[in-house]
Amino acid sequence: MISQPMAGKTPEEILKVRDKAVKYLEGMGYEVLDTYFPNDFNSLPMDILNKPLFFLGQSLMYMSYCDAVYFCKGWDKTRGCILEHKAAEVYGLKTMYE
Repeated sequence: MISQPMAGKTPEEILKVRDKAVKYLEGMGYEVLDTYFPNDFNSLPMDILNKPLFFLGQSLMYMSYCDAVYFCKGWDKTRGCILEHKAAEVYGLKTMYE
């Protein structure tokens, strides 16, 4: 799984960083789980009050299928990545860094 900062970035910027990380990880023999959820808040049910938290929940659910998480530069400055990092540590997943 890839954890990367997304706040304030365009989909193109996100995918550029993600594609680089995927290529690197696949080159090391990892199978990368696609956890990029485009921030299409308009397509979510209206009763979701905290949409960023919803997406974090999706990421954590996907993390349960992984044995390692790759953290892209800047992960330590964004709340979602920080929480994903803490979950990876607490649950014993291998952590790797860009």
